[in-house]
Amino acid sequence: MRKLAVLTGGGDCPGLNAVIRAVAKSAHQYGIEVLGIRDGFRGAVEGDFLSLGLRDVSGILPRGGTILGTTNRDNPFAYVTKLNGVTQTIDRSDDVIRNLKERGVDALLAIGGDGSLKIALEFVNKGLSVIGIPKTIDNDLMATDQTFGFQTAVDTAQEALDRLHTTAESHHRVMILEVMGRYAGWIALYAGVAGGADAILIPEISYNINRVALSIQQRAKQGKKFSIIVVAEGAKPLGGEMVVERVVSERCDPLKLGGIGTKLANDLEEHYGMETRVTVLGHLQRGGSPNAYDRVLSTRYGTAAVDAALEEEFGVMVALRGRDIVRVPIHEAVDKLKQVPLTDPLLLAARTLGIEMGD
Repeated sequence: MRKLAVLTGGGDCPGLNAVIRAVAKSAHQYGIEVLGIRDGFRGAVEGDFLSLGLRDVSGILPRGGTILGTTNRDNPFAYVTKLNGVTQTIDRSDDVIRNLKERGVDALLAIGGDGSLKIALEFVNKGLSVIGIPKTIDNDLMATDQTFGFQTAVDTAQEALDRLHTTAESHHRVMILEVMGRYAGWIALYAGVAGGADAILIPEISYNINRVALSIQQRAKQGKKFSIIVVAEGAKPLGGEMVVERVVSERCDPLKLGGIGTKLANDLEEHYGMETRVTVLGHLQRGGSPNAYDRVLSTRYGTAAVDAALEEEFGVMVALRGRDIVRVPIHEAVDKLKQVPLTDPLLLAARTLGIEMGD
């Protein structure tokens, strides 16, 4: 093993730089050269590489984002390009393999979530030596107990809830916090419990607006003149659909969710006369410095990926199982999304606390 390449794909999140740093520093210990690929798979297609030495990764541990850049577009197997003024999608996966081969790369380390790792799996099926590293604030990847970036995103949402509590109580209002998570409710559930929410609405449980309103009314009768609701962007009303902000065909997942918080607020005001305010946390959840947990997890993932490369075990993703970092086939991580099971201990604890889940 002489040379590795590393890329970050999909949405950014806290801890990406910590992984890059761990890969470069641990590879250096074994005399392995590391190349970074700029802007995810776009850089792999276009041959946009840079050297990652110890000096290049010095001081990046606490930095959010990724020094390599990232994108949730530019799938090499359906690469959007213009030919004679006409936008087309073409398969440029062979360009990626050629670019890696020309630079003497022995293995590709792909840091990403569901979309990026599905692309990585396609390259595995084409014979490329790939190792996956699980990244997403949504925590929705199967085969790993946790992805890095999730805990920091939860911290950000919990801090927002702490701040919303004071203004909600002062003005006797219903406050709604809309958080990310796409089709999984992990951020909403963990942040909602940690932030003392009165209702938590997640994609896994279609909510009944009447139950949500009733829970707020019951609080008012008990002298509690405000309520805090956390709603995941992928939540939907009973018999309804998710709220889609827009469709972006170039993305790995073309549906850009957003707006459920506003819909919920409008329904509560229109049908129940409840004064309601909405805060959409949005990309604040992706930004900022990773917390200690994510720095440690990212570092462990980075070193474990280099170890897998040294042992020439490819087509795998490093994963957290209990306290151990293990290797699992990439296909196990992307076969289906990891959603919140209805028997999840924290969900059951939320119900015991009297938190309204909408059902």
